[in-house]
Amino acid sequence: MSAQKDRWVSSFFFLLFCASSIPTQGSARLLQELSPQKYFSSLQAGRASLSYFSHSVSPGAQPFLEQIENSAEALQDYGISVVKVNCPKEDVSRYCAKENALRKAYLFSALLFNEVKYVETLADLQNIENSLKGRSNMVFAYVPATGTAEHRAVMEAAFVYGTVHQFVLTTEATLLKDTSNDELDVSSARLMFCHCQQTTDLVQPCRRTAMEQALTMLNIHRHLKLMGAPLVTEVTEDPEKVSTVHLQLGLPLVFILSQKETYEADRRTAEFVAWQLLGKAGVALLSRDLVDLNVLLRSNVALKTPEEGVPIKYLVLEDTDEVITLVENKSKVEQIQEDEEEEEEDEGEKENNNQDIQDDQVVEAVSRDKKRELPLEQIRALTEDTFHTALLETAQTVVLFYASWEAVSLAVLRSYTEVADHLKGTQGVLLSRVNCWDWPGICTKENVTQFPAIKIYKKGERSVMYDGMWGTEELTSFIMLSQVSCPLKLATIEEAEGYLRGEFPSELSSYHHTSLLGVFSTATSEAREAFEDAGNILSGHVTMGMYFEDDALALSRKYAVSPPALLLARSGGRSVEGIALSKQSVQDMVQMIRYELLDIFPEITVQNLPRYLQLRKPFLILFSDGDIGQRESKEMLKLAKGRPQQAFVACWLNLRKTPVGHGVLKAYFATMPSLPVLIWVKLHAGGQVFKFPSEQSITEMNILSWLEKLKAGLEIPSSTLSEEDWKPPLPAYDFLQMMETTVPELPLHTSHHHGDTLVRHPPENPGGDIMVQEEPSQDTKAEKVGSPGRDLRGTVPRLAAREKQGKRHSEL
Repeated sequence: MSAQKDRWVSSFFFLLFCASSIPTQGSARLLQELSPQKYFSSLQAGRASLSYFSHSVSPGAQPFLEQIENSAEALQDYGISVVKVNCPKEDVSRYCAKENALRKAYLFSALLFNEVKYVETLADLQNIENSLKGRSNMVFAYVPATGTAEHRAVMEAAFVYGTVHQFVLTTEATLLKDTSNDELDVSSARLMFCHCQQTTDLVQPCRRTAMEQALTMLNIHRHLKLMGAPLVTEVTEDPEKVSTVHLQLGLPLVFILSQKETYEADRRTAEFVAWQLLGKAGVALLSRDLVDLNVLLRSNVALKTPEEGVPIKYLVLEDTDEVITLVENKSKVEQIQEDEEEEEEDEGEKENNNQDIQDDQVVEAVSRDKKRELPLEQIRALTEDTFHTALLETAQTVVLFYASWEAVSLAVLRSYTEVADHLKGTQGVLLSRVNCWDWPGICTKENVTQFPAIKIYKKGERSVMYDGMWGTEELTSFIMLSQVSCPLKLATIEEAEGYLRGEFPSELSSYHHTSLLGVFSTATSEAREAFEDAGNILSGHVTMGMYFEDDALALSRKYAVSPPALLLARSGGRSVEGIALSKQSVQDMVQMIRYELLDIFPEITVQNLPRYLQLRKPFLILFSDGDIGQRESKEMLKLAKGRPQQAFVACWLNLRKTPVGHGVLKAYFATMPSLPVLIWVKLHAGGQVFKFPSEQSITEMNILSWLEKLKAGLEIPSSTLSEEDWKPPLPAYDFLQMMETTVPELPLHTSHHHGDTLVRHPPENPGGDIMVQEEPSQDTKAEKVGSPGRDLRGTVPRLAAREKQGKRHSEL
């Protein structure tokens, strides 16, 4: 018999029969006599046979053979045939050897003969693996010796599962050591499930999941049942009602909480965790969008145990290592929950005890509303997989780059949701967001070096970065104005007139804005090019049209100017002002356009104050408790219009709409003056504050006369502002002192998280949003499954408050 066949036969499950237990009548005719070659070639799947191997029948073995022959009829009822195998003299194989020829019969199962393969070397094992890749999985067992209870368990399992999995057996301790990098005890039997069906690359080894329990038939059955369960279960119902094979077998079930916009990343995280816990716990992906969970928004992992009546525990974990520890160490659950409760108590105590410390108003506002969930249905969350495809879907894509742990980002995100509500249904505009804490690679490639940041992408054009205020009105205006080319080229005088009236383009017809039209002749190409470059810079901040047809001269003469000229239309074209273009450099033109777009008599707000402070001119400001009267408004407007290129800014402030004005007046005067009150203040030259005489009525003539007295030095200032910088009234937090340093010798060096190169860095991985590094694919990194933990990406609702985002600076 060949050596290969000898290895196969040595894997057979044998049973030594006692002849005295077999009935003894009339069965000799059923005994078959075959040669070894014919016998092994005649084995059929699903059939068993009792075989006796012999060179010749010795007198001592004759009674044993007779008992075998007499049992043939009884065994036939059980589907077992009885065969005498005549061994040739030259055959010295295992079953025909002299030491096996006496008083032994073997029960052969053809199923096991075909399905259980015996291997001696690593090359043999790898050849079987390669033949199974993409087709079937493999069960590899090591037993120190055949005939043991573990050997029996493996063979019985092969009899049951042999048609589903390929069973491979070895008794070679060297081969067992070659299959693992760890030191293994070769005196104990071991079993591994090899996931070859999902592996198609011949170079890549099959994943292996070792059975940690003792090698018994019951444990093998349990292990194979777990290996056959789905790697990750999708859950769309109440998790309390979920039952999986893991719970039925007494193992816990881990839920990874997800949401639709980060589903792909969450799925990869769940699969990574599932491979780590395979055979120890089940893993399910629980969608917050499909299941109404009455749990904290920052919770990202839940644990369900098989014990009856034990509620599901919802936790906040930072990386996958903690998930694995959670399963392996049950006491870790209670510890995590206790830590969270202590943090909440500490937060409350610090908020009560730190009233003497200046806090960031933005952080305070975010903390105050941290339990209010943001309506983000209209804003698409983008990932590395969806970012570039999303830019191609619509004509204009607006992207908010933010960090979900950072208070200013969350405050802007709230304004962004209001913008989405205003623009709901607007054609050709997609509002989206990228969490730079989760996807630093996108933000780096898009040159986002600080956050929050908003960029607008148009097909075939360069992206535009928003650099204005973060209020809802300002953001909405920027997005709406960015829909239109800047400058917009107009083809006819009718289009130009409609543009000045606010009727063209149609997408801005219902949007109140100031229109700026540049009129150029064919001889003013240099000014026209500068105007176009200025339009590119001001895109999104202003609507700019351009008309340079042959009849441009007729259009400009209508408004008493000659090309090159600007026509400025306010209030829907009811007032059109003609301005000659004397400066033709791009920067000068940008500066001039920004100045001309300022209101003549503006209402000062927190949002627009920086624009007027940049002029570095004195302020003539009327403080009013509500809207100013019609007479005062008319007189102030006449004053502002009557002096071209004013040397001061005439404006007013509504204390009801901008209550910070009360603090300004208290800084100007010892006692609060009666309202309305007109103030002259030189913020950039001396800081002197003058109050218009309250006994005089606010008219253009009275104000001009008063200003002449100020110029002549005849008036005494009511107060003089300090030349010192205005600082917060209380000390601020020392961030550097609070940061945890990576290297003690370099106290200012803080560690970067996973290659994140953004300007703002949290001092540590903040509470809720867990994750950062893109994990390798299952197929290409199978050998690295056991690599140490990765952060949980996508498993926390990044849209609402994080664990630490709403806390004071000492907790950030």
